Amino acid sequence: MLKEIRVDFATYNPLSLIIREQKLLEKEFEKDGIAIRWVQTLGSNKALEFLNAGSIDFGSTAGAAALLAKINGNPIQSVSVFSRPEWTALVTRKDKGITKVSDLKGKAVAVTRGTDPHIFLIRALAEAGLKEKDVKLVLLQHPDGRTALARGDVDAWAGLDPLMAAAEVEEGAILFHRKPENNTWGVLNVPTEFAAKNPEIVTRVIDVYERARQAAVKDIKPVSAALVAVARLPEAVIAKQIERTDLSTSVIGKVQSDAILAAGVALQEAEVIKSDVDVKKIVEALIEPKFTAKLKA
Repeated sequence: MLKEIRVDFATYNPLSLIIREQKLLEKEFEKDGIAIRWVQTLGSNKALEFLNAGSIDFGSTAGAAALLAKINGNPIQSVSVFSRPEWTALVTRKDKGITKVSDLKGKAVAVTRGTDPHIFLIRALAEAGLKEKDVKLVLLQHPDGRTALARGDVDAWAGLDPLMAAAEVEEGAILFHRKPENNTWGVLNVPTEFAAKNPEIVTRVIDVYERARQAAVKDIKPVSAALVAVARLPEAVIAKQIERTDLSTSVIGKVQSDAILAAGVALQEAEVIKSDVDVKKIVEALIEPKFTAKLKA
């Protein structure tokens, strides 16, 4: 019998913050004598690293980031949706003279490898006829990317909310390339072995997420307050993030598969994913719809 469930919380997953703050998982599993351990993740790359290392059981990531990890041998399944966000865009400063993606040629761009902002950047470059090698990638964690742009150390940043919203509000940063449909869904992932051994646990964690989602749809204020507290950012910044976050479903299935597959195909065309990889087959192995099948889409 499990003694502990290890769950991540992240500022890019607002529901995780309210679940943690209100001890909803602790209450759910108290009668079973199962403890909850919370681990903060700063980006999809960190959540995936922790999942691969076996140090967390539930990790929040972007769908496309989960796909890349699965291709690279990370044994995970995406079991539910926590949001449909527009959490990434390409960001610059007013004094850099960058207004479109093609302006990035030869420029320094801060990015966190293996995350949705990284994938978003690759797709944006490809659509502008550029490859990764045409820009100077500066590999930094998301908070350091924001700082590097604010200091002028880089010309652009593949941003992530709420840090991106903070850069807009506090530093006058400009979102010069937005494409909401190229943001992949926020998905909750579990190791495949954990899901096989503990299907009831997975279902109950998702049920807690679903209750938190329904409460947030009715009243977003507690979620905003939890974000303000954890991200240590002003309400005006968090309001921007919240308005870019759609919490209308927990259900994972064809819609998410299609979005993640489109990202995978784009990455294959950009030669980030090898040509011999069967992206469709791996997406099918990644998305596990059975745990949310009973929820309303």
